[in-house]
Amino acid sequence: MPFQEMNMTTTTCPNECATNPPRLANVTSPSYNAWPLIAVALGFVMAMLDVTVVNVASTHIQNGLAIGLSGLVWVIDGYTLSFAALLLACGALANRYGARAIYLCGLVVFIVASALCGLAPSGATLIAARLLQGVGAALFMPASLSLMTQSYADANVRIKVLSIWSAIISIAVVLGPVVGGAVIAIIGWRGIFWLNVPIGIVGITLTFRHIAVSPRQAQALNPLGHVYAMIGLAGIAFAMIENSTFGWTSAPILGAMALGFAGIVAFVARERYSTTPIMPRDLFHDAQFAAANGIGFFINLAAFGQLFLISLYLQQVGGMDAWHTGMNLLPLMSTFTVGNLVSGRLSTRWGTRLPMLGGLIVAAALSSSIALWSHDLPYIVLAAAIVVINLGVGIAIPAMTVTVMQVAGQNHANIAAASLNANRQIGALIGVAIMGVVLHQIADWHSVLPVAFGILAFGYLAAGFLVQRFIRTVDEQP
Repeated sequence: MPFQEMNMTTTTCPNECATNPPRLANVTSPSYNAWPLIAVALGFVMAMLDVTVVNVASTHIQNGLAIGLSGLVWVIDGYTLSFAALLLACGALANRYGARAIYLCGLVVFIVASALCGLAPSGATLIAARLLQGVGAALFMPASLSLMTQSYADANVRIKVLSIWSAIISIAVVLGPVVGGAVIAIIGWRGIFWLNVPIGIVGITLTFRHIAVSPRQAQALNPLGHVYAMIGLAGIAFAMIENSTFGWTSAPILGAMALGFAGIVAFVARERYSTTPIMPRDLFHDAQFAAANGIGFFINLAAFGQLFLISLYLQQVGGMDAWHTGMNLLPLMSTFTVGNLVSGRLSTRWGTRLPMLGGLIVAAALSSSIALWSHDLPYIVLAAAIVVINLGVGIAIPAMTVTVMQVAGQNHANIAAASLNANRQIGALIGVAIMGVVLHQIADWHSVLPVAFGILAFGYLAAGFLVQRFIRTVDEQP
């Protein structure tokens, strides 16, 4: 979608100047105000609910709107595409206009888009509404991490709060399939999008009441750089999703790939030589910051690729409806929450490097084992292995987030959060698209699983390599 500068005086978004800023939470003692944490977590909860719930509803959406597999991938990846493409732009907006104002605007856009999803009469309309949902998520996601840093200034408290925040989001991810399955069973798949409306309204109310007005920073919006990034991402996404329709060697796919790579090259070149880069120079050249973003990319590639794969496996091979799919996903995903809670304790004691490395090694080892022996694995063993994989990933993710925010500091918190989330969402986009390619090319599910889990293992191994090579402990910092 084209970049548009936002006028913060429009009536669409809440008026930042109309409220008196509340006091910041007291985080100098072990007792701290939890309301800012809840207010900020609600935005993420909506975003994560839509990921898991839509996966559970995939077969129902396909049948209800008469769309094929590529259309279904667009329903999932269309949201991720606009989300990832606009994250850096929205991080710059959060710097320029204040994180709280942009967070509130994002919640409003997301609520409206969710209602449009619930009313969509066709697959094309649903995809368009999902693209708009991604715009809303791109607005509130980077601002939310910045608000977390703003509200909890003490580093030790922030580590614990980020772990709790990650656990809240993971609980939403875990319960999403179950809640979604129940909603679909009672009122149909459209109801899953209406869930966001009350959650968003509560988030807006708590943000006004418990989060202070954010400071503004001079920030060049650099629209041309954002346009290059959007073109690059859109071109690659189109090629990966539509290759089954046109063929890899067709003119539309080759043209989209060429356009995508040209956009990426133009973006990198502009960042390197522009006097007003999107990414601050000190972050652009920081090896730890770049590595942590790469870790986020590969983790999401594997984790969201796995979620899409297993959701379809349960529905197509297991013949399950949305409710039973959700119930079967519940134990697989619940260990994300356990890992998030454990991660805070581990990172406080040993730093962020060891939890990341250990969790990723476990995930890579078990994914490789499934790839090698999936032909003979009963489902109960496959599920048990995925439970442990998700535990390792759940430990790694909060440690990765803390690393990025510590490297960036308060001055660069908005753009650092935007960069991390953009890379993670691009990873999710690519992961789902790759699973779509595998499912298109291989008809037999017994042959799909070894190939798919081999790809997932590569993602976790790549993330682990970046931790081993570039992430340092506190004692090793220069």
